[in-house]
Amino acid sequence: MGRTLAFVYGLVSYLVFFIAFLYAIGFAGNIVVPKSIDSGTAGPFVPSLIIDAVLLGLFAIQHSVMARPGFKRWWTGFIPKPIERSTYVLLSSLLLILLFWQWSPILSVVWSVANPAGSFVLTALFWAGWLLVLLSTFVINHFDLFGLRQVYLFQKGKEYTDLVFKKRFFYKFVRHPLLLGFIIAFWATPKMTLGHLVFALATTAYMLIAIQLEERDLTSIHGDSYRQYQREVSMLIPLPKSKQG
Repeated sequence: MGRTLAFVYGLVSYLVFFIAFLYAIGFAGNIVVPKSIDSGTAGPFVPSLIIDAVLLGLFAIQHSVMARPGFKRWWTGFIPKPIERSTYVLLSSLLLILLFWQWSPILSVVWSVANPAGSFVLTALFWAGWLLVLLSTFVINHFDLFGLRQVYLFQKGKEYTDLVFKKRFFYKFVRHPLLLGFIIAFWATPKMTLGHLVFALATTAYMLIAIQLEERDLTSIHGDSYRQYQREVSMLIPLPKSKQG
């Protein structure tokens, strides 16, 4: 029964994530969803900025702290290890949903591209960014990244094994294509409002900081093989690097 409950919990957590992910596309792109980054009535600038900063900060703190190995070791003293990743995914998704719900728009226009060709290019980049995000998760292992592999193996009574680090597809050109996809998607818009700019700046700054923490963890796990990877492949911009150790 415990294994089945863990598997159901993992599935529900993944479903919440998937809904939040799809909503995030509409939120950032001002399409389809009832509440987007620029929808609603703008309030006073300073209170709106504080609200949005708090929402972004809550997500950043949770997303970063719970991803650290030390926290995971402490956390799995309270919850079963097979659902640790699903719990992380669920809490991240719920904080994203809170952000979408409570986001306070700041509608002053920073730029607006009226030229049809320019608008098309930015819209195409927006969708390309999201596609890069999604495809990058499958290159890593989509189901491990979002906790399904862990609960599936537990349900089958099999031991979980860490993924082997491999330099494949997008990861041959940049070390963090998933985060690059988010950066492209958040900045590529024909109409950039001040609220959207705050969102793009804050999330980009957070991702640049998170990369440093993640790479420290990856180096401690994979050792010299990851250090060599750092020397060979650029962090975010696909520039040629020396392959000499």
